[in-house]
Amino acid sequence: MNINFQRAVDRYAGVPICALLSLVNRVVSNEPDGTPPKNILVILLSEMGSLVLAHPMFMRLNEQYPEANIHVLMFAKNREVLDLLNVVPRENVLTLDDGSLQGLIGDSLNAIRTMRKLRIDAVIDCELFARISSIFSYLSGASLRVGFHRHTQEGLYRGSFINRPVMYNQYRHLTQQFLTLASALESTTDPVAKLLPEPYTGKTPVLDFPREELEETHRELHNFFPAIKDKKLVLIYPSGGILPIRAWPLKSYFQLSRALLDEGYAVGVIGMKGDREIAQAVVDHCQSPVCINLAGYTRSVRHLLAVFHRASLLVTNDGGPGQFAALTPQLPTIIFFGPETPVLYKSLGDNAYCFYRQLPCSPCLTAYNHRTSPCDGDNQCLKQITAEQVLAKAHEMLDAADRKSA
Repeated sequence: MNINFQRAVDRYAGVPICALLSLVNRVVSNEPDGTPPKNILVILLSEMGSLVLAHPMFMRLNEQYPEANIHVLMFAKNREVLDLLNVVPRENVLTLDDGSLQGLIGDSLNAIRTMRKLRIDAVIDCELFARISSIFSYLSGASLRVGFHRHTQEGLYRGSFINRPVMYNQYRHLTQQFLTLASALESTTDPVAKLLPEPYTGKTPVLDFPREELEETHRELHNFFPAIKDKKLVLIYPSGGILPIRAWPLKSYFQLSRALLDEGYAVGVIGMKGDREIAQAVVDHCQSPVCINLAGYTRSVRHLLAVFHRASLLVTNDGGPGQFAALTPQLPTIIFFGPETPVLYKSLGDNAYCFYRQLPCSPCLTAYNHRTSPCDGDNQCLKQITAEQVLAKAHEMLDAADRKSA
């Protein structure tokens, strides 16, 4: 579904439903009895990259409640990333098809019936002020409901039935806020979660690929694009996805790609099938046999990660690829921020660098405005990052990787 249509449905249908459920909750209150939860539901509908940032929270829940069954409600298109992370049993995942309103309604009704059968007793709503997720949290039947709440702030109305309301903090990384949601299950402070959660000392998992799978992936890649076989490969992701304002200017990608090609690197433009046009624009501009269009080439996220193992560097807009790079062994990654901020969304990888020009209007996409920017499309926060600056950082990271491998 179109993102503006989703926003409209969330507003015009979500507000009255949240108000109605709040009234029902006042009349028929469903409060927790203080026993440890046995069936915990995590609602995480949003972009794939957020699942990587939520990994520490899932680990914390497994540590705190080893006897509990942890379930996840998510959009079907994001499921593969959760399966790759292997944080919950596959049979514990409930999915929704958001491709159409009719499909979403049908899947929602099925999910509610399933949640009721599972006897969910605690739900953690990880969405940033989306109303549909808060509605699911109430209709799940859980007596313990954790979620972000506006309190005295100007956030979006989500009803008053969240009985463990956590104050959203735009100055803390999202991973830390997810950990706070987990700690809110047992919090007794007012407001909830005043105490700092135990620090998470684990690492983002590096997915282990069999050598044979990587060799086959790389052999297939070289068969499709034989000119790159003996070249170091730099991958770029010039698409802004569902939020084009997050994209570094295409002309800047042209300049960067041309410079890298002149220095002897191969350039691969990654993306979804819908990104083939923008990827082809880069290829057409560069007019080089070692500048290749990989948008739609990768069959799955796992396939993309296998291609990442062939690359020497990734340059990407804020989005899924930058988060996925943290799952690969030390792929140097450059990520552009501007409309959103690395304070909240920085990659958990040890080898990522964020370009961020914090202008007076940046970041302009926030949980408080439903990620609707007032910008007229002139995203100076990204336009002021020059190709020369990025090329210099690319050289620095590539040289460091070469020294490390040597």
